[in-house]
Amino acid sequence: MNIGDAARASGVSAKMIRYYEQTGLIPAAVRTAAGYRAYTQADIHRLHFVRRARDLGFSVAEIADLLGLWHDTARHSADVKHLAQDRIAELERRMRDLQQMTATLRTLVDCCAGDDRPDCPILEELQQPDAGPADDAPRTGAVVRRTRLTVTKTPGATRTRAR
Repeated sequence: MNIGDAARASGVSAKMIRYYEQTGLIPAAVRTAAGYRAYTQADIHRLHFVRRARDLGFSVAEIADLLGLWHDTARHSADVKHLAQDRIAELERRMRDLQQMTATLRTLVDCCAGDDRPDCPILEELQQPDAGPADDAPRTGAVVRRTRLTVTKTPGATRTRAR
């Protein structure tokens, strides 16, 4: 089957199939005499495996490891379990980061009058210098939660400062 058919059968876009071939995650497809890629049912099965792993948040490198384990009949299930446990830990960390970002945004939204005045505590908070990450973990784009937000209201102005 051609790449379009393989994409439909596996749920992986043609662009991603090409990318996975280019990175070596999946072997390059056999080419027809006309130069078109031709995929087998085994290729579709592998693509489906890759898609499911991506849906669970595994990185391309982790999927390569999982594929290696999948094809290794002498594997230890503990190796697979360890990869899955690492993925769970990373997902839980990301969820905590998202919950912290949500809490910070809720606090800022609660402090904002949302009226026709130009004063905006949300924008004021965003312009503040970053206090730096709370730990040595690499930044993922998540906003570090400030421990306390103080709001100072004066006639015609609202000031918000995180401390």
